Parts: sequence; C-alpha cells; structure tokens
Amino acid sequence: MSTKTTLVIMAAGLGTRYGEGKIKQLDPIGPNNEIIMDYSIYDAKAAGFDKVVFIIRKDIKAAFDEMIGSRIGQQIETDYVYQQTEDVPERFKNLERTKPWGTGQAVLACRGMVKEPFAVINADDVYGRQAFVKMHDFLVSEKPSDGKMHLAMPGFILSNTLSAEGSVTRGVCTADSSNMLTDITETYGIHAEGDKVISLTENGADTTKEIDGGSHVSMNMWACPPEFIDSLGAEFEKFLEEHGTEKGSEFLLPSVINDMIHRGEADCVLRETTDKWFGMTSVKDKVAAKAAVAKNIADGVYPEKLWG
Repeated sequence: MSTKTTLVIMAAGLGTRYGEGKIKQLDPIGPNNEIIMDYSIYDAKAAGFDKVVFIIRKDIKAAFDEMIGSRIGQQIETDYVYQQTEDVPERFKNLERTKPWGTGQAVLACRGMVKEPFAVINADDVYGRQAFVKMHDFLVSEKPSDGKMHLAMPGFILSNTLSAEGSVTRGVCTADSSNMLTDITETYGIHAEGDKVISLTENGADTTKEIDGGSHVSMNMWACPPEFIDSLGAEFEKFLEEHGTEKGSEFLLPSVINDMIHRGEADCVLRETTDKWFGMTSVKDKVAAKAAVAKNIADGVYPEKLWG
C-alpha cells in the first residue's frame, strides 16, 4: 500500500512588506491569473503528493475560498487550518500578542488534521519541481528505527535564491560528509554585488562580509513525519516560558529543528536542488515573479494554462 503524503502551505503571514490591504499569496502572477501557490501545488501534485492543507487566518478565508476553492480544490484534495495568536497553552493566555507566533506555531495548528508524512512550504515561494520530488521520495522511503525523528530539507544553492529587488535573509546550512544537516545560521542582508555575494555580519549591523554563493541554504521547506507536529507542542511551551514576554519573538521551524538536531533527538538529510527559486516578499517582486513564470512557460516547465 502506498504512503499518503500531504503538502502543508503556510499562508497566514500578514504580508506587511507587500502593501496595505493586499494579500500577496493571492495576487495573480500567471497568464491565466494563476497565483504563486498554483505553481507549488502543480509541482507537488506531479511529485506525488495527495493532499494540500492551507494554514491561514480566519479573516482571509473568504478570499481563499474564492481563489483556491474554485480551482485548486478541483485538482487535489484540500483543507484548512487556522493559525491564531491566542492559540497558546492555558497558562500563557495572559501574554499580550498582536500577530501570530511564527512558523512553528503555524505547523502546530495542523495537530489533529495532518496524520501522515508531510512537507511544509511558504505560500509566497516557488521552489521548483526538483525539491518536491526529493521531499516526496524521502517521505515515502523506509526510515531507520533508531528512536530519532527523521526529517529532510532541500538544500538550495544560495546564488539561486537571491532577489533582484533588494536583500534577503537565508538560513545558511552546514552538513557533514553524509549530507546530514549539522547547523543552520540565519544570515541577513544577503545580496549580489557584481559577481560577489554579500551579507551583513549580523542582523542590524552596518558591516558586511562576502559569503560563498555556492553555499546550501534553507528556504523553509521541510519533510517531516506526522509525530513532528506533536513534538512542536512541547517545544512551543518551552519557547513561551523563555521568550513569551519578548516583543516580536518568533517560534520558528529552523530554530526548532536546529535545536532538536543538537540535542540528538532528530536528524535531517540535506538533498541538493539546483532549481532557481523565486518568490514575492514585496510588491516590487511581482514583476520578477511574472517574468520567472513566463520564462518557465517558454522553457516548457509549466504549461501556459496551468490547470488545463
């Protein structure tokens, strides 16, 4: 019997850098009003994923139903879960918070809904077919019974993930000789200067350094067993105990996974992908995203009318 797999799409972000009143995840970039998620879902379905679960906010459900329900729901099984700021353990209900707690809390919202191996992605990134195939192959493969939680991530080439419209933040990865992830270093202000790749020395710094454009980076795409969601519950409680009163603190998947690896509770295999990323962080990115779609159509990667 084949293993069922689910694609989880994190689409609850406020999109504050995208423009007042706009939902970047629902802004068309394709020739037939395809949105950025259409291309990820198309690739995921081709790679073998059986279902899509969207993590959204309740206040954008109507817009999602209009854009998603009428089209994507006809192509693959879909469902929703909601990321809510107030969705915290009872003893932390008194914490003041105006926005969700980050990507870790987003995936935690899938508890009880996602019971099969899954991959999780951002709603505003197009990762390329190769990443979905490699993550799906990992999810349906046999894993060692050694008491560890086994995860995977596609390792993108840093130079393939730069933005034409400003700097980006990336998790620069270190792996051992067996391609097992050993560390993720959040790196800020990454941009190209001629044939060099430059980053800030640290977040908020006014000094820069050159970094290797051939480095592997995380694009927040992870392949996980279903029990990873339950483990996030305990991790979230620990996070709230330590950082819950810090304004703007975020419970982020790369940090959680990094910590689990360092404690020996999990491992994560890095599988290189050479596809070129594109996405939409700001309004300016829309022109580049539309151009990337047009090039992929011209190259035969996607049909002009995605869903036929």
